[in-house]
Amino acid sequence: MSFSSTIKEELSAQKLGARHCRIAETAAMISVGGAVFLSDRGRYRLKIQTENRSVARKYFTLLKKTFNIDVGLSIRQNMGAKKSRVYLVYVNKHEDAVHILQTVRMWHGAGSTGGAVSGAESTGSAASGAENAGVGGAVCRPDGLVVQQTCCKRAFLRGAFLAAGSVSDPKKFYHLEFTCADKAAAEQIRSLLTAFDLDARIIPRKKYFVVYLKEGDQIADALNVMGAHNALMAMENVRIMKDMRNTVNRKVNCETANIHKTVSASVRQIEDIRYIRDSIGFGELPETLAQMAQIRLDHPDATLKELGMLLTPQVGKSGVNHRLRKLCEIAGELRASKGGEVL
Repeated sequence: MSFSSTIKEELSAQKLGARHCRIAETAAMISVGGAVFLSDRGRYRLKIQTENRSVARKYFTLLKKTFNIDVGLSIRQNMGAKKSRVYLVYVNKHEDAVHILQTVRMWHGAGSTGGAVSGAESTGSAASGAENAGVGGAVCRPDGLVVQQTCCKRAFLRGAFLAAGSVSDPKKFYHLEFTCADKAAAEQIRSLLTAFDLDARIIPRKKYFVVYLKEGDQIADALNVMGAHNALMAMENVRIMKDMRNTVNRKVNCETANIHKTVSASVRQIEDIRYIRDSIGFGELPETLAQMAQIRLDHPDATLKELGMLLTPQVGKSGVNHRLRKLCEIAGELRASKGGEVL
């Protein structure tokens, strides 16, 4: 099961909240993922479809218990490569459909502006505003009265995600999106996400408009807003593991780089010390440098700190580094005086 499906399973299993929140969630489901049908006699029907059985059950229960009406459910088998099932939740009775549209603030009286479908039985995605001046009223997008309260904003986003949302597997990358049929629906979802300080963006994709979040922190906050707390914990566990892995990798890379740096420096120092020994011998060097040269030859793998502890008297890392640098300068001068290559 995908991460998106897991989230939808969790959201679908939540208990129904207060009536005003149920109305907001229903408004999102119809607006983003539903369709409004109008017959040539001016009779309305509603239909919402999904490939997720738990979401279909949520649609069915939400409509039936919120509006106390007869709700239909049918299952269709796709004949494509996936051969997935499509669940259709519908309301065929005109009076019930109009009652729902009025309650979720998607129906306005005659003369109002809202787009219209006319003619024989037609369909108009509620997401794009079912275009009709129909008999006695018009279908439009839910207005702000549906989401006045914070809990209703959460419910609307939850319904929108169930209808048209998805989240990538956090083990791969971070991406949450809502796919909308028109820009007005996308703007409505974006504004609600913004109300929770989430920096949502909109991009066109083919014939759709996609509202998306890319940052892991933002997606975690969005899951919390919608109430997907189990999915949030699962995502945070993945993020913790990824952060630990990245931290370990950074430390390993840093230590590896330091080892390479130390080894390269040691090789260069030993080459210079051997050149000095073979050219003029350690007897021509000050006692401190002669001692340093011999200890470095005897302990080629020792760190600066370890070399300092072997000296008599002991010196710190900076003192060891200063003496080794002085030996390298002497070797360079000897090579230059003999016409040799300065490495």
